[in-house]
Amino acid sequence: MNIEIDRDTLLDPLSNVAGIVERKLSLPILSNILLEGSQGNLRFTATDLEMQISLSVQTKLEDAFETTISARKILDITRALPEKSKLNIQINDTSVLVKALKSKFNLQSLAAKDYPVMKKDEEESTFVKLKQKEFKNILKQVDFSMAQQDIRYYLNGLLFEVDNQKLNIVGTDGHRLSFTSIKLEKDFGKIQTIIPRKTILELVKLLEDGDDDIEINISKTQAHFHFNNIDLITKVIDGKFPDYSRVIPVGHPNIFEIDRQALLTAMQRASILSNEKYRGIRIVITKNNLKMISTNSEQEQAEEEMEIKYEGEEIDVGFNVTYLIDVLNNIQFDKLNFAFKDSSSSCLVTIPNNEDYKYVVMPMRI
Repeated sequence: MNIEIDRDTLLDPLSNVAGIVERKLSLPILSNILLEGSQGNLRFTATDLEMQISLSVQTKLEDAFETTISARKILDITRALPEKSKLNIQINDTSVLVKALKSKFNLQSLAAKDYPVMKKDEEESTFVKLKQKEFKNILKQVDFSMAQQDIRYYLNGLLFEVDNQKLNIVGTDGHRLSFTSIKLEKDFGKIQTIIPRKTILELVKLLEDGDDDIEINISKTQAHFHFNNIDLITKVIDGKFPDYSRVIPVGHPNIFEIDRQALLTAMQRASILSNEKYRGIRIVITKNNLKMISTNSEQEQAEEEMEIKYEGEEIDVGFNVTYLIDVLNNIQFDKLNFAFKDSSSSCLVTIPNNEDYKYVVMPMRI
């Protein structure tokens, strides 16, 4: 069985599916991708048993076939070949021969029948359709707040909450929380599920900044995302996400509006001399003035001042500066509102005249 395919046609799908393949796996076949060919359609599938990505490209095929080969090796070979070169891929019983120009690579293969393909759940699911660009934007507004390898496994992902005509997405690591909401075309009922961190990061990487749709199906055990020619299936995290509504403060009286970019650059400068381990920064707010102060164990100090419109009570509170820089980097609005209750409470960051986004940072003692 022979396949003739352009290098550039092959590279994109390989790059998209090979990203989820883990280097160290107990099952050798999981370091492979599944290749299936039929009726001019070449399909690529990769899985780590928790998530699976499949996509197809059109190419000339003589006969139907299926095999599995090393994801890393075939991707590295394709990348290393010159642009616009043509590949001839010969599928044999236990090997795959790849030829291009004067290069030749003989790869071992494993039987396709042993590849652990994840099946889409047939159980009842909630269906949601969004524009890819909108979905990518709201994921990027919250994904930085997810926990990484937290013992509280339910924090290592994002909460997806379909609430009638809204999709709410929430991320928290216990120190800060991001909430974003988007209006849906119609009432889709109610469901809550937690999508794992690795799946979220793959989605952000694969989604395009266009108006094409993404179709999302959420069931109790699985989520299925279909966009472009990509099918992504993921198991969901079986756990109870914290009640985020209790974390988001209401009615913080001490509030000011500030230019996001100006605050970001000032805070980045102030953070240079912060303690490398704790990353603490003091925020001192007085009438029409915002001061940022950082110190470290070598008795060094950085100080930044900004003029603001502020008539509230004096606030002197400490935060992890990384958590504040994260929100300033990821929310692409010119102006943001910062609200405080007092010098020992959390900070609430919102977008002026917009109820769809909220970011909460817990204070730290400095």
